[in-house]
Amino acid sequence: MSEEVFEAHRPRLVGIAYGMLGSVMDAEDVVQDAYLRWAGIDPTTVDSPAAFLTTVTTRLAIDRLRSAQHRREAYVGPWLPEPMVTAADDPAEVVATAERLSMALLVALERLNPVERAVFLLRDVFDYDYPAIADVVDKSPANCRQIASRARERVGDPSRGRPLESEERRLANAYAAAILSRDVAGLARILADDVVLWSDGGGKTRAARHPLAGRDRVAKYLVSVSQQAPDETTAELVAVNGSLGWLATIGGAAMAVITFETAEGLVTGIRVVLNPDKLSHLDSEPVGH
Repeated sequence: MSEEVFEAHRPRLVGIAYGMLGSVMDAEDVVQDAYLRWAGIDPTTVDSPAAFLTTVTTRLAIDRLRSAQHRREAYVGPWLPEPMVTAADDPAEVVATAERLSMALLVALERLNPVERAVFLLRDVFDYDYPAIADVVDKSPANCRQIASRARERVGDPSRGRPLESEERRLANAYAAAILSRDVAGLARILADDVVLWSDGGGKTRAARHPLAGRDRVAKYLVSVSQQAPDETTAELVAVNGSLGWLATIGGAAMAVITFETAEGLVTGIRVVLNPDKLSHLDSEPVGH
């Protein structure tokens, strides 16, 4: 019974931990640690398993994020979150969490300290009330309101509103067609003048060490890099953190995940995750969408 109770809460706990850490694998580790805490107590002594598990998971994530901050400061090149790739048959709660935690939002959350991040996520993403959040972070409800307000100012509005899926699909397919045909001009036509490209190789594979900006520069770079991909590379259109993107694989091993930000029918931002450590959780059969 104790394990069944925990499993009923697992998707939400993974979502909270992932939002805190930007890492699927670290989130799973935190949730496993939370399970061990849960398994070590008598559940009949807990008034609210949901509150207990949320508190344990969030506090474990805060501790892990604090220990990871110095590594992120020394990270080689742009840091991007581990992509959460979901399939059509994933549980509804998993899909909903991925949609709420866009890549752009996760990057923006890096501006916050661990407690600010926890308060923002619990309130604005997972819709907890302030008294509940106060219990989790050991602050007063009034203090949590202030923290949330400051966090919103620092995060801003990282998403401009998700476009229609048909528009996402049109741009994603146009991107792939231009890359496959090595059509720099064709790729440039779907990019905004001020488009920005972030590529995260973590110093472990070839990637731009700094963000690239500008339609022509980004188009030329992407086409040039794509020409060096092995012939056996395959690409699949998947849902990445709630938006359409491309998953490139070689023999079942994930090589890259490409996501887009769009506005007014153009691509305004491209994020490419290349660091193999951030893709190993995707090494499997095709995800499907």
